[in-house]
Amino acid sequence: MSPFKQILFPLGLGVLSITAYAAPPNILFIVSEDNGPEMRCYGTPIDTPHLDQLAKEGTLFRNAYVPQAGCSQSRAAFLTGLYPHQNGQIGLATWKYAMYSGKIKNVVKTLKQEGYQTGIIGKLHINPGNAFPFDSKAIPKANFNRRDMSAYKEHAKRFFRESKKPFYLQVNFPDAHRPFIRQIDNLPAKPLTGKGVDAIPYMGINHPELRQQTADYYNCMMRLDTYIGQLLGALEDSGREKDTVVVYIGDHGADLLRGKRTSYEGGVKIPMIIRWPGAKNGQRRKELVSTLDLYPTFCEIAGIQIPQTLVGRSLKSIVHGETPKWRKYLFTEFHVHSNHNPWPQRTVRDARYKLIHNPLSGKTNPGYAFTMGKKFFATSEAELLAAANDQVRAAYLLMKEPPLYELYDLQSDPFEFKNLADDPAHAKTHTRLVEALLHWQKDTGDPLKHPGLAHKLFNMIRDAGTANRKALDYKAFMKIR
Repeated sequence: MSPFKQILFPLGLGVLSITAYAAPPNILFIVSEDNGPEMRCYGTPIDTPHLDQLAKEGTLFRNAYVPQAGCSQSRAAFLTGLYPHQNGQIGLATWKYAMYSGKIKNVVKTLKQEGYQTGIIGKLHINPGNAFPFDSKAIPKANFNRRDMSAYKEHAKRFFRESKKPFYLQVNFPDAHRPFIRQIDNLPAKPLTGKGVDAIPYMGINHPELRQQTADYYNCMMRLDTYIGQLLGALEDSGREKDTVVVYIGDHGADLLRGKRTSYEGGVKIPMIIRWPGAKNGQRRKELVSTLDLYPTFCEIAGIQIPQTLVGRSLKSIVHGETPKWRKYLFTEFHVHSNHNPWPQRTVRDARYKLIHNPLSGKTNPGYAFTMGKKFFATSEAELLAAANDQVRAAYLLMKEPPLYELYDLQSDPFEFKNLADDPAHAKTHTRLVEALLHWQKDTGDPLKHPGLAHKLFNMIRDAGTANRKALDYKAFMKIR
C-alpha cells in the first residue's frame, strides 16, 4: 500500500540500509450541498475566510465540474469515478434510482482494501448504500433543517482521535441546500438581505425576490465557511493536519434559476480546492477538471494503482505545480432528477466554447416549469421575465423549448445568454464540438448516442409518474435498448 523510504542505521564502520514503509497521507474529503463557486476566493464578495485560506494553502481549480447537476448523480460519480450513464445512478436515490450494481469499484472499497480506516459524516444519498462499506457512519440524514450542526465537528474529532491508521473521512455538510435558512447558531453573525446584494449573475434577472433568495443563499455559504473552519480546526488540534490531504468540493450548483438540474454553468460548475502537504500552494489553475478525477487522485495519495476502469485522471501533478498535457474537452450530462424533470442532455466544452445537445428538441422541457413554479418562487414567471432584458428573456424561452444544439462563447458570454449554434461564423466550432461529443459517447458506451433512445428514456420516466417516487429501471432500460 505505502510508498517506501530508505532508512540508514550506523553499524560499526559502515551503515545498514533497511527499506521501511511510510504511512501514506490521510484524506479529509469535504462536500457541501447545492453550491457553485460563490465564495470570495472565486470572486464573489462575501466573507468566506476559511475557504479563502484553504485556497491560499493549496490549489484552487477555476474550471471544475460535476458530471451531472444532481445530488445522487454527482456523489455516485465521484465515488465510482464513472459518469452516471456508466454507473447507472441517473436520478435521485430518494426516488429509488440506483447504480447498476453494488459491485462497481468505488473509493471506499478501494481505500479500505488498502488498509485505510474509512468514515462518513452526513448523507451518502446513493443506492445501494451497502456498496460503500464505511467503517464508521454518523448523521446519515440529509439534515436540511441544520439541526445540531456542532455534531459534525464532534464526530470528526472523535474519528481523528480514534483512527490508528491512515484514514479517509468524508464530511458532507447540508449547506447550501434549500431551504436557504438565513441564520443558524447565530451564523452568519450579520446576515445579508436582498437590499444589499444583486441576484446571482447567471440568473440574469435582478428581481427583488431573486435578490433576497441570493442573499440567503450567500448566508448559507458564509455559515458553511464557518463550519468548514471548525472542521479544519479539529483536524489541526488532532495533530494530523501535516499528514492529511484536504479536498473540498460542492456537489453541484445552487438551486436557483439556471443552476441545479440544468447543464448550464450555474449547475455543473463547482468549487474545488485541494491542500496537499508538501505540494505547491497558492495556485489558481485553469485546467478543465472533473470530480471524476478525484478517485484516481485518492489512489495516488494512497500510493496504489489506479483502476483501469476509471475515466478521470489524477490531479496530483497539477497540485504539485507541474504542467502536464491535459484534456482538451470536458463532458457533462443530464438524465432526470426526480421524475418531474426528465430531460436527457449531453454537453462538451473546451477552453472557450460550450455545446449543449438536446436530443428531445421540439418538446417542452418539464424541468423549466418545475423550477419556475411556486415550489421555489412566489413571483410568477411572467413577472420575473418582465424584469429581464430581451436577450435574457430569449434565453429563458430557449431553456423552456430547447433547440437541438446550443453553443456558447464562455469567454464573452460566461452566463450563456447568447446561443451561437446557428451563427455561420461559428460553424466550424459547432462541427468540431459535435464530433468531439459523438466520439466521447462512443468511448464511454453512452446509450444516448442512438437518438431514439433519448425519447424512449423520456417516455419511460414520464410513464413511471410522480405520485409514488417510482424510478425508471435504468438497468432494464439498458438491456432493452
